[in-house]
Amino acid sequence: MSRKSERFVSHGSDGGVLLRSLKLGDVLILTKARLSLMVVFTTAMGFFVGASENWSGLALAVSVIGTSLAAASAAVLNQLLEADVDRLMERTRTRPLPCGRVGGRQALGLGIALGLLGVGCLSFIVSWISGFLALCTIVIYLLMYTPLKRRSSACTFVGAVSGAIPPVIGWTCAGGRELWEALVLFGILFCWQIPHFLAIAWIYREEYQAAGFVMLKADDFSGVVTAITALSFSIILGIVSCVPIWFGRAGVAYGWAVGFLGLLLVGYSVVFLIERTRVSAKRLFLTSIVYLPALLVAVVLAWRA
Repeated sequence: MSRKSERFVSHGSDGGVLLRSLKLGDVLILTKARLSLMVVFTTAMGFFVGASENWSGLALAVSVIGTSLAAASAAVLNQLLEADVDRLMERTRTRPLPCGRVGGRQALGLGIALGLLGVGCLSFIVSWISGFLALCTIVIYLLMYTPLKRRSSACTFVGAVSGAIPPVIGWTCAGGRELWEALVLFGILFCWQIPHFLAIAWIYREEYQAAGFVMLKADDFSGVVTAITALSFSIILGIVSCVPIWFGRAGVAYGWAVGFLGLLLVGYSVVFLIERTRVSAKRLFLTSIVYLPALLVAVVLAWRA
């Protein structure tokens, strides 16, 4: 076996080996490793928001690892369910499952194993609540978001629910006590995902349509509804981000940071509304990538000050 491969072995009822010699590169694609990095970050930020002064390093490690494994499980199983559609899109046809580099039984075994490890670690080492929330992210993503992508543009909002849970898992693992903190974390991640993913959906709208995905409203040919929705949630995101100030948990520096970041995101959302081009959508997408980590760092610094 090459150095760039990892061996995952699972025995089925027939005694056969379901998973063997999956290349590391394929595993990274199946688990959407880049997205997992965002999950690591948001979970850790949620942990520090809810943590007391004597926070546990073990709890932090388990929250990040467990949540990341759960997210990776959802990613693998999602690609298994959408392998037939991925073959139809230029940007996804080279993934391991559509290309045949990885078999369906291998992906199924890997996805289930990752899910059990993630939910199990959180449930038995930290708390059943964190494990339950991790299970919710998987269930919502696979049983609600994935099938809804072929039926309604509301899938974006359902998917945003799943994506907004990781920081709440981190918060619960840290023993957070004030519920409004968890709600703010959830609200920030939920609202952020709407302009972020709508920008992606507009950039690849032809590919999604050809593959049968309903990521945008069917009659929104001009993109006005899509752009207005992105702008609306960019504004709401700015409002939600100000809640810590109202509760007296953040000061002037945080206010300036939130104001600057909010104007930046809203500004590019307005440009997207005016132009509705791939270029303006990509600018909004890139701005959102910068926005989230910067905002969450500001939130944590304000909380820990």
